[in-house]
Amino acid sequence: METRLCLEYEPHPVKRGYTDHILWVDLTAGRIADRTLPPEFKEKYVGGRGYALKLIWDETTARTRYDSPENLLVMAGGPLCNEPRFPGTGKFIVGTISPLTDTFVDSNIGGHFAPLLKQCGFDALVLTGLADREVILCVDGDRGVIEILEAPAFNPEEDWGALTYGEALLRWYNGGEPDENVAAVVNGEGSLHARFGIINSLFYDPRRKRIRSKQAGRGGTGTVMRTKGVRAVIVRSTLAKVNANRPADEQGVKEAGALLKKVVSLADPQQLRLASWGTPVLVEYMDKYHILPVMNYQYGRHPEAKAVFADVFLERYLTRKFPDGCYRGCNLACAKGAEEVTLEQGPRAGRRVGIDGPEYETAAAVTCMGIFDPQFIMEYNWYCDEYGLDTISMGVTASFLMECVQRGFLAQEDVGYPLAWGDTRAAGRLLHETARGEGFGKVCGQGVHRAKAVVADLHARRTGRPRREILAQLERFGMEMKGLEFSMYITKESLAQQGGYGFALKGPQHDEAWLIFIDQVHQELPTFEMKAQALKWFPLVRTWFNAVGLCKLPWIDVRNPEAARTENPARNLPSLDYYVKYLNATLGTRKTLQDVLDDSERLQLLQKMINVRHGKGSRESDRIPDRAMGPAFLNEYQARAAYYDEWLKERVGDEQLPGSMEERHALLLRLRREAYERLCDVVYREKGYTDEGLPLPETLEAFGLLDAKALELLESKGLTVARERALSN
Repeated sequence: METRLCLEYEPHPVKRGYTDHILWVDLTAGRIADRTLPPEFKEKYVGGRGYALKLIWDETTARTRYDSPENLLVMAGGPLCNEPRFPGTGKFIVGTISPLTDTFVDSNIGGHFAPLLKQCGFDALVLTGLADREVILCVDGDRGVIEILEAPAFNPEEDWGALTYGEALLRWYNGGEPDENVAAVVNGEGSLHARFGIINSLFYDPRRKRIRSKQAGRGGTGTVMRTKGVRAVIVRSTLAKVNANRPADEQGVKEAGALLKKVVSLADPQQLRLASWGTPVLVEYMDKYHILPVMNYQYGRHPEAKAVFADVFLERYLTRKFPDGCYRGCNLACAKGAEEVTLEQGPRAGRRVGIDGPEYETAAAVTCMGIFDPQFIMEYNWYCDEYGLDTISMGVTASFLMECVQRGFLAQEDVGYPLAWGDTRAAGRLLHETARGEGFGKVCGQGVHRAKAVVADLHARRTGRPRREILAQLERFGMEMKGLEFSMYITKESLAQQGGYGFALKGPQHDEAWLIFIDQVHQELPTFEMKAQALKWFPLVRTWFNAVGLCKLPWIDVRNPEAARTENPARNLPSLDYYVKYLNATLGTRKTLQDVLDDSERLQLLQKMINVRHGKGSRESDRIPDRAMGPAFLNEYQARAAYYDEWLKERVGDEQLPGSMEERHALLLRLRREAYERLCDVVYREKGYTDEGLPLPETLEAFGLLDAKALELLESKGLTVARERALSN
């Protein structure tokens, strides 16, 4: 195997959560650089998402696309990543210019990779350029060596007795059985052929005695990594994990962690029971409240949904004897797994495999295809992970194509076989074709936004109908925004979650604003004003979690009992106090929650400016499909006619209620669209934007972001500002 490049180095020690160094790899030039960051960088951009945003803002332009050599792929944890005494500290983000959205996207991911990268001496890894052949990057803190090697071309089963390439790779690197001190990020075959390729974060679980994985699933991060020619990145460090961040106040870290762990251990068993059931417990909740996506989000519940409730997976698949979690010390431990599951379909049929999951999002991506088969969900989960495909984008795109068949926009001859709701054979075939770039999988692999154009062309040629007219119909039920497929929640009856998706800067992904539970289930946002305020506040907190390297679930999914005594229980402020205490104990600062929100708002504004630069930052880009606001077609209205009729009566009165269902359906959609536009007006004012959704110069100025580059961009959009005063600040 050829060694392409080798750099010997001395790992930089961690102090107060940071090393202040970035590992920068230029794949085109064949250079490995160890870059030092000035102190003010981390103070302004924090870490994780902040590092990725700032570096991509500085190093790319409006012309940069996912496959441009200058595009960056940034992997960064944060100052609070890597502390087993506090729950959920194995998180990091992968940030890049997305193949789906053509603007910045980041995906949150767990595992051991970021903690080990930090122990190897780096706060972040940056990949730029394009390799001329497939390579792997190895960062070995124990040996003090960074190497770029030609990617091994072994057969996993024959050479290493492994089923997957990633498992074989870690065994190869470790000279046999892997251990907890080695981790990797890898991509799969699907990243060569689909825009929604993922990155798998691999780590060894000594209790299960196998390699496990977590995913950076959204936006095509794996596609970017594979396009750059990088098959994997491996990190190794045997340094002690406890106290690895060298905090300013070790006792304060221990106290904050103990307080949050106590809340988790006492409250979770009385609430969602994530430690016992994992996130599939949400399937039952979502079905009960008409939020579970069924048949491309047409319906929110289904009589067969009970077949895929959490108890089914727990009894049939999930192994109870092992404590789970994606990093050490997290007592929420919601990352479930199954052992010795026999695959019944696809190219690996008959093999027995370990499966990590399913998460709620994966199960719901399958119900979105009208399938309620737990075995299929497990296999879909495994194949998507092994192929390196996003379970959400894959399921939503397949569901969109199934509805195109249902509504006559696609014919069987277009697809090559029947593609119908609930057909596991057809759904499986489309998955495998997508991963291999074959047949109609070539269309599916482009995602919903680009598939709409293909379907419109096919239907126009077959029928002679105007393409624009066809595309307008497809827009009503093509569940994407900014180019990203919706994550798995029906938003028809939650204006707050409509905004949570619409204003999400990366596209409709719930990690920026998951308000569906507090709005529709708990009904804690009853007024229009409360919804608007929530759409400013909650995304700021969630952005901060992605910046510092923390999992959000112990905060948002485990309600501190003391929260009930506060003015706004949904914010779970008592638990947030523990997070701020942990931050200050690590950094040696005296930040308040408002300081945290301000740090986060700066990052959101920077991301907004990248969106503006790439043409995805206006009001038009924040508009959502009809189906996200209400029943897009009459059959959806008919399925809940009594409910929708009553909803209309409450707003227009019995006298104004139209006589026909068609007219009532049209009226409902008009009222929902008007409400969403009013929400845009209010939230934009809250955020300091113009009516068109652009950041006001004074808003950027308040956060130290109004430099010459930002000024030029705003002026190109028609916004003027006193240039001399702005630059002097």
